[in-house]
Amino acid sequence: MKMQNNQISLTKSMIFFLIPVAFSSVIQSLGQIISTIIVGQTLGEESLAAISAFFPLLFLLISFAIGVGSGSSILVGQAFGAKNIAKLKEVVGVTIGLTLLISVVVAFVGGFFTEGILKLMGTPENILEESASYAKILFVTLPIMFLYMCYTTFIRGTGDSKTPLIFLIVSIIVNVVLLPILMFGWLGLPALGLDGAAYAFVLSNLITFILLLLYLSKTGHIIKLDKETIKNIRIKGDLVKSLLKLAIPSSISMIAISMAGIAVIYFVNRYGSNATAAYGIVNQIASYVQIPGMSVSIAISVFVAQAIGAGKQESIEKITKLGLKLSYLFGGILVIVVYLFAEPILRVFLTSPETIALAKGLMFISFWSYLLLAHVQVISATMRATGTVLWPTVILISTIWFIEVPSAYLLSTHTSLGIFGIWLAYPISFAVNLILQYLYYKLVWKKKTITALVSSDH
Repeated sequence: MKMQNNQISLTKSMIFFLIPVAFSSVIQSLGQIISTIIVGQTLGEESLAAISAFFPLLFLLISFAIGVGSGSSILVGQAFGAKNIAKLKEVVGVTIGLTLLISVVVAFVGGFFTEGILKLMGTPENILEESASYAKILFVTLPIMFLYMCYTTFIRGTGDSKTPLIFLIVSIIVNVVLLPILMFGWLGLPALGLDGAAYAFVLSNLITFILLLLYLSKTGHIIKLDKETIKNIRIKGDLVKSLLKLAIPSSISMIAISMAGIAVIYFVNRYGSNATAAYGIVNQIASYVQIPGMSVSIAISVFVAQAIGAGKQESIEKITKLGLKLSYLFGGILVIVVYLFAEPILRVFLTSPETIALAKGLMFISFWSYLLLAHVQVISATMRATGTVLWPTVILISTIWFIEVPSAYLLSTHTSLGIFGIWLAYPISFAVNLILQYLYYKLVWKKKTITALVSSDH
């Protein structure tokens, strides 16, 4: 009976943690879509292209901040699980120190060499100046964005996923309110055009970050920025080493995924603009289909880290099994809904019957396999929370570059499948990735002795 009650309470805790995380992903995507519509409809396609030109570089920078953030949430989770508040504050302080150092260096280098970097990326001449001006503002203010992102991951590490969601909503509302004011010079302010969009983004982050710190202080939240945390803002060797050990592989895998995306779009582009449009829209829809798997993997990282900190290693398997059930359940429902309403969903974005047919083909061939990807994310998150990151990352990158990209090329150019060969590369690589990750998980990771990554000295 007690075991059953424990299982029910674990399921409840995980679902309560998951809902705000999933909503955060949805709201963030909606916020980006709203901003894109405002810029595109008012400033035109060149301004939209200027933002798009800088986006791959911004993704590269953000991926490192996400890596550091996810690493710190595991260390925070373990310290929180061990009820070692001094160690928790030390992890928070050291992560702030490392984040500040990295973001200031990147801001300095990026701020100075913005134009040169964008030229190297092949940014078209007609949007170079506008893109460079927009990029410079974001580069120089990177420390604000990085610190805000890190703080939300600290909070999640303590098992609180509601607070980051509330402040994300605040941030998006502030951004949408500031966008037209700064772009068109309302309320007597100068009209800043596309630069106004950059300033709106930065100011919304800054205002939300200040409000978040005030809220944490007022409510006496365990993660509040107090004297003890400030005292720990330094670069401390052993903690920085643990952080980077978790952060670097996560960041590299994100970069590898985005670069593979560039390779795949190169193959798609050969089939004309209809194929490119279909690919772009389906990718947007796919980002929503992936939300259950990604949300469950964030939850598992936190729950497993807390279990290790509390010395409850025996509950790791229960957490993983529950995570798998939830990702198949929620992900499966979403895939079925998207399959049933594929045509009306695509008509929201596309008008050409040919493009809709292509997009539908891509969805039907590849979307079911996102459930396999979610399975991989669950077991990777379990291993990552225990400090095992290198081999899962090596397997992920290998399957992307040695299975997905070659399959997309070979099947589309050397078989009668044509463009559908590119679509088929996704399920093939997800399946191979799952088999390899599962073998590593069963044959290597399960035999390891799991120890906490943060020492439990009080």
